[in-house]
Amino acid sequence: MLMLPKSRILRRRIDFQRVHRFGKSYSNRYLVLYVLTASGLEDKVGFAAGKKLGNAVTRNRVKRLMRECYRLNQYNIKNGYCILLVGRKSAVGKKYDVIERAFLDLGRKAKIFGR
Repeated sequence: MLMLPKSRILRRRIDFQRVHRFGKSYSNRYLVLYVLTASGLEDKVGFAAGKKLGNAVTRNRVKRLMRECYRLNQYNIKNGYCILLVGRKSAVGKKYDVIERAFLDLGRKAKIFGR
């Protein structure tokens, strides 16, 4: 099925920092996508939403939308990439289809799709 196992999700702060610092970034109005190759974090993904987005409920909703976009499209992503998705303020209050379209556009720009 289309599951996202916990073993594929970034958990540690140092891993988030490594992807943020050394990864290539792509952005649009709703999301920022950091892509890192190699470094032992292959095929992992992280989701982040800063406090500027609002309270915990708002941040968790944005992260849930990003997680669902990734989960449904994970089998189209090439192997060997570590991905960090960061929500932007304009993503607050948007529906799933808007966020998914933004994610797919960034994925095409970053050339991570292709299975």
